[in-house]
Amino acid sequence: MTAFVPAIGRDSGRAATRRHERGLVVPGDLTDFGEFVEASLPGLLRYGHALTGNPHDAADLVQTVLEKIGSRWTHILRKTGDPLAYIRRSMANAHISKWRRTRRESLVAELPEPRMVAPVDPFEHEPLWQALRDLPPRQRAVIVLRYYEGLSEAEIAASLGVSQGTVKSQASKAIASLRGKLRGSDENEGREAV
Repeated sequence: MTAFVPAIGRDSGRAATRRHERGLVVPGDLTDFGEFVEASLPGLLRYGHALTGNPHDAADLVQTVLEKIGSRWTHILRKTGDPLAYIRRSMANAHISKWRRTRRESLVAELPEPRMVAPVDPFEHEPLWQALRDLPPRQRAVIVLRYYEGLSEAEIAASLGVSQGTVKSQASKAIASLRGKLRGSDENEGREAV
């Protein structure tokens, strides 16, 4: 599944020149939304996959955010210095909002019919991936941005709209949690082998 890219007309050379004169140039001169999406989509899908834990939800998350951003692209270019950071923050916020909405229990009168078995995710039994998936959304976002995307603490803080101290504390808590979970899984595997 690929993310939906809204159809937006290409700019004429004159419009691009006017933006350049006003100082509204995105790094790499990606002022056209379609060009920006083409250039950024693989990285956004990877970031979404790391946030959601599955490629299908990642594609849905990217599509949802890009649909909202596409209609306000010129405003976002004018108001933000880094639209990629704005989109990452929007993705993190949308993921956290969805997580909050869906984490509530829904009681039903009857049990649903058993479903067909879905294909197994290759990372399903990977201890690090399982431990990463168990982290709270904000800690997971900090870890993914720091170690997967290679952003600095300042860039992460700007991307998520939090202070650098919050980034450091969330990263520290997440790493401590990951260490504890991975040590626990290593000890359990050692006991099973005996």
